[in-house]
Amino acid sequence: MFMKYQIACAALALMSSVPAFAQEEPSGPVTVTGSVGLVSDYRFRGVSQSDRGMAIQGGLTVTHESGIYVGTWGSNLAGWGTFGGSSMELDLVAGYSMPIGDATLDVGLTWYMYPSGADKTDFAEPYIKLSSQVGPVKALAGVAYAPKQQALGKWYNNADTYATGIPDNPGDKEDNFYVWGDVSGAIPNTPVSLKAHLGWSSGNSGLGPNGTSVAPTGKYLDWLVGADVAIPGTPLTLGIAYVDTDIARVEENYIRPNFQVADGDNFGKSIARSTVVFSISAAF
Repeated sequence: MFMKYQIACAALALMSSVPAFAQEEPSGPVTVTGSVGLVSDYRFRGVSQSDRGMAIQGGLTVTHESGIYVGTWGSNLAGWGTFGGSSMELDLVAGYSMPIGDATLDVGLTWYMYPSGADKTDFAEPYIKLSSQVGPVKALAGVAYAPKQQALGKWYNNADTYATGIPDNPGDKEDNFYVWGDVSGAIPNTPVSLKAHLGWSSGNSGLGPNGTSVAPTGKYLDWLVGADVAIPGTPLTLGIAYVDTDIARVEENYIRPNFQVADGDNFGKSIARSTVVFSISAAF
């Protein structure tokens, strides 16, 4: 299942909840799958969580034949993605997947954790996904809704206020809504698969308690088109994806400098502008 475009571009959808490129090999009532990978930029719903730098990511999922599953996924972070100083994101996932006719319904919850970060960083996001496959083509539609929580609240109206360390609206709680669709398919008689993603976010249009927001400009679109190449005889997959959003530069003004690369060769660049993301992953 495509876990984390909602979590990165080593996969398509993420992202955002079972690790990408997982290979299922039934061996009884319980199946354990996982993946580890390297991406040139960790993009979450189109926005860089690694300051336009590389990220190492991996996940593990345990699935029961009944359809119940639990899993975890992690990535290093930088810049905007650090959520109060944490250099790591660790997601805990639980859900239930069941067939409905020719489709599969998946209902679950992702708990986003930021170990060693500031207080009020973690948040929970239930989701529901419906997927179906016709020949080599798979389509997925998903909705994720995070109810009102302090981590998603609009505590600061702009970056200048955030710089003072004194919030305009301390304790505010906001919700976040994300709807997305994915299409993917293998090219017959080749190791190549094509993928595409389109998502729409609606949430906090300001800065949360830790100077970030899951939906930085309130409402925006993100999209991805790309391809994966499975290397024959190995568990490795190479990926490439073009990622972009419709966030205009004028919309970023009130959240700068938080919403730009903090240092390095990309200093000052927006973390929501178009980019090409490369990835290599291994499934087990």
